[in-house]
Amino acid sequence: MTLEDIKAAVDAGQTVHWANTSYIVHKDGLGQYLITYVPNGSCIGLTDRSGQRLNGKAAEFFIARSEDSVENPGSQSRPDGQGRGVAPGGAGAFPLGRQL
Repeated sequence: MTLEDIKAAVDAGQTVHWANTSYIVHKDGLGQYLITYVPNGSCIGLTDRSGQRLNGKAAEFFIARSEDSVENPGSQSRPDGQGRGVAPGGAGAFPLGRQL
């Protein structure tokens, strides 16, 4: 998804994820687009400081399907059938840093 696609989907009320359903893109009260790691609430901006480059690969963003709801944040579903699995040794995804 492009940056414009992501923003339009969020603005339309669709649930947009990054990499897996544990990461949700949302717009805060200040109008900032953020990526939040749901299990611990850590978040980062959707883009770098310039506002032009995504903090993540465009292909890793996707709109939730009905079974990819917030109630199932561990799901690895992506439209292309890919997902971020568990790293060797059982380590999961690293939480994102808190945005100040």
